[in-house]
Amino acid sequence: PTPAETTVTMGEASITESNWRLVEVGRVVLLQGDSPYAGRLATIVEIIDHKRVLVDGPSKDAPVPRHAASLSRCLISSLIVEGLPRGARSRTVQKFWEKSEIDSKWQETNWFKRRQQIERRQALTDFDRFKVMRLKKQRRFEERRVLAKIRAKA
Repeated sequence: PTPAETTVTMGEASITESNWRLVEVGRVVLLQGDSPYAGRLATIVEIIDHKRVLVDGPSKDAPVPRHAASLSRCLISSLIVEGLPRGARSRTVQKFWEKSEIDSKWQETNWFKRRQQIERRQALTDFDRFKVMRLKKQRRFEERRVLAKIRAKA
């Protein structure tokens, strides 16, 4: 089990706590859909009901004003703004956001890196795609040449 999981052994049965990403105050979400804030980070400030939450995103790169968001339009991340009280004001959320260093933690995640890679690939022109193809061919040729040398020695 990972450090986040807890395992309780009761006789021969072993009960392991699930490590789902819970909808909780302080949880960082990525907004998606046709919202004007799609692709931006926000944190859950208050849970309105089982389908909607109040979010606020004080990120310096792409701020998100406080508003109600549907959970179906939120992707829940593994990041949490630690110690954020329920219903905190925007300024308080900003202080806790900066204290938790959410922006830098987000940029270290594989999720962010993958999104950046997809955006870069979508921005390629036809000539750029051609250059990438040529570079891949060159790399493949070099790998096969080295492999052939190793096989010849063996």
